[in-house]
This record gives sequence, structure tokens and C-alpha cells, in this order.
Amino acid sequence: MKRPTSLTSRLTLSFGAVAMIGFLAFGWIIEHSIENHFAAEDAKELRMIVQAVEQSLTSLQSKYDLTQVKQRFDDLMVGHHGPLLHINDRSGNVLYSNSRENLSLMPMPPTYQLSHGVIQQWNDAQYNYRVLIQQVAGGSNGPFTIIVAVAIDFHLHFINNFRRTLWLMVTSGIVIMGLMGWIAVRHGHRPLRHMVNQIRHISTNDLNNRLSSDTVPVELAELAESFNELLQRMEEAFNRLSNFSADIAHELRTPVTNLMTQTQVALSLVRSTEEYQEILYSSIEEYERMAQMIGDMLFLAKADNDLNPLNREDIDLKSEVCNLFDYYEAWAEERHVSLVQEGDAHVQGDRLMLRRALSNLLSNAIRHTPAGCSVSLKLISSEKSLFIEVQNPGTPLPVEHQARVFDRFYRIDPSRQRSGEGAGLGLAIVKSIIEAHGGKIVATADKIGTQFQITLPVSDRCTT
Repeated sequence: MKRPTSLTSRLTLSFGAVAMIGFLAFGWIIEHSIENHFAAEDAKELRMIVQAVEQSLTSLQSKYDLTQVKQRFDDLMVGHHGPLLHINDRSGNVLYSNSRENLSLMPMPPTYQLSHGVIQQWNDAQYNYRVLIQQVAGGSNGPFTIIVAVAIDFHLHFINNFRRTLWLMVTSGIVIMGLMGWIAVRHGHRPLRHMVNQIRHISTNDLNNRLSSDTVPVELAELAESFNELLQRMEEAFNRLSNFSADIAHELRTPVTNLMTQTQVALSLVRSTEEYQEILYSSIEEYERMAQMIGDMLFLAKADNDLNPLNREDIDLKSEVCNLFDYYEAWAEERHVSLVQEGDAHVQGDRLMLRRALSNLLSNAIRHTPAGCSVSLKLISSEKSLFIEVQNPGTPLPVEHQARVFDRFYRIDPSRQRSGEGAGLGLAIVKSIIEAHGGKIVATADKIGTQFQITLPVSDRCTT
């Protein structure tokens, strides 16, 4: 695949094209202005001569003396730049001619144009002329045909030299402007190249570096800020990945160590069948814990890559909550915790995934509720949103942990004691499920206890 042209080349070519168009237009205007100026001056002189000749012809008597006529017209030519004059009478006889060339032999325009005068260019074998041909009344002796010509070789020579000089200057101007454009573009791209050099030195061990948006032009400030935001997200994702790998190793090491220890102890002595069965049952518990952890990690990995499709249907959340209360009733009674449900709501979503999210929240709330207290689950429905609030009394969740409680393998207790709390993936799964449904979940705390608040969008079909 052909590599696209660089920005420097594109801008330089664009700048050069604009300069070329401007210079060419400027040169064309100047050239034609000078040509028109010379043509206008020649036409003015030709018409002045014709006017003077017409006045002289009008004063001629019917019987004119050719010697006097020649002298009169010779006098008229004085003061002009060597014009050629040729006059024919009505019969076609030459009344006057000061040219060695027979001007009457040049191509004549149509008769109907002669009364107004026709200006045209003509050249013999040696010179170039601008010629005016006009028919005048000339009194009783008319009409007369007047042909006046002025040499324009000097003008043409001047224009040719000027044209060469002009287009040489235009070409030089285009080249110079293109070069200046290239220099200007290179200079203008210097902050961009500086940013590229900074980015090139950023590595996974140096993700905390940021581009300074205050030291770059305004046009690049937004790019620098966007790149800094990207670096921030990458740094957070890299830290999560690093922590995630460490947490996986830690969480899997414990059950594997337990299994190895139990197996080594079992093989160290000859035991009865009942003792081997007890060891195997204990191993099964570790296997189940590992299987649950692996299943949770697989679910989160699929959620990160949008591989958990939603099977949407209308869900009666009150009925689902009642079923979950029935499921956790025995455990809650064992811990002397009561379950309270308030409100009613319907939503469109994946039944199994929402059930799993609510189940994780309820188990988490029951686990942290003191004996003799109750866990409450409230359903609040509005026109556009559905609110689910799970509240449990007890020690409030510290503020510094409220934003991170949904992180994977995150525990408030830094000692990482298992104490039946699972692998620390339950709330992370809840967040993934809620976000997959287009909602959000936050954790808050007050003097009474801890609350988890879920907000879900409600479609028109599910509004009650």
C-alpha cells in the first residue's frame, strides 16, 4: 500500500499552488494591461490623424491641385511618430500616399464597417503596423477612403522583453514562495515533532509522563490533552492489569498450596477409607472455590470484550427479589439477619445476569450485617430510570474505599484474610452487569451503614 504524502509536502504544494495561481493571474493582468495601453494609445493617435485628414478633405474644392494636397497632408504628418497615410477618392484613384508600400493592397474590411473605422494589425515582409481604415464624406468630393498606419515594432519589442522579464520574475517568485512555504511549514511543525519525540520516549515503565499543553500552539493543545487522557487511561489499565496478575497468582496459590499440603499429608501415612474420603471432600471444596474464581474471571474477561450478549426480556424485579430472599433465607436466619423488600418495578434486561448481580449484592450485604439487624432492598421506578438500593447496617464503608470497592480482587482488609469472603470479584461482576445494561452503580455510606445504589434506564414497554 502506497504511503500517503507527508503533511509538509501537502502544505508546501498547496502553498506553492496558491502562490502560482496568484502570480500567474498577476502576470497575465499586467501583460494585458500594457498591451491594451499601447493599443489604446495607437488607436488614439490614428483617430486624431483621421480627424485632421477629414477636416482637410472637407475644405478641398472640386478642382484641387495635387501639389497643394500633397503639401497639406505632409504638414499634417508633422508631430506624429512617422505614420503612413494613404487616401483614395471615390473612383479609387490615389489622392495621397506617403508610403512606399501600397496600403490599398491590404485586406479591406466590409464596406458597412468603414464608416465607423476599423483598426487591425498588418505586417509586410519587414515591419508590423496598426492600421485604421475609415471612409469619410470629405465634402462634395467624397467619399474618401483613408488608411492610416503606425509602426508598432518598438511596442512589440518592448512587450516581448517585458513578457520575458515578467514571467522570469513570476517563475522565480513561485519558486521562492514555495521554498518559503516549505520553511514556514517545517518551522510550524516543530512543536509537533517535539511532541513526537516526547511520545517516542514513553514506555510501560514511564507512563506517568505527560505532554505539556501550555507550551504548544493552540491547535495542538487539544491533541496534547487528548493524548494525556489516553496515557492516563493506559496507566490505569496497566496498573489494573499488573495488580490483576498479582492477585490471580495470590488467589490461586492458596488453594493450590492447600491441595498440595493435604495430598502430601494423606500420602505420608496409611489411612482408612473414611479418612481418605474426608481429605477428598476437603479437596473438592478447594476445587469448587477455584472453579468459581475461574468462572468469575472468564465472565469479566468476556464483559471487557463485549462477549456477553444480553438476552433481553421484561422482568418483574419484585418477583426476582422474592425468589432471592427465599434462597438466602436460611443463611440469613443462621446469622440472625432479616431481609426487607420495598417497592415494585419492571425492567427490560437479561434475567440471569440481573439475578446474579442482585444475588452478589445481597450476599455481600448479609455477610457484613451485624446480628439482629436487617438488610433492605428498595425498588423505585420513574418515567426514564429505575433505582435499586441495597442497604445494610454495620460499620460504614470508608470514603477512601467507596470508589475502589468495585475493583477486581480488591479487599478493604489489607491482610487479605479469606474468612469466607470469596476472591473479591463479586462486586466487580455486579458493576460489569449493570454497565452492560446501560446503567451505573455507586457505593455510599452514612452513620447507619452502607448503601449500593443502581440506576438503570427504563424502556417504554417496561414502565409501570
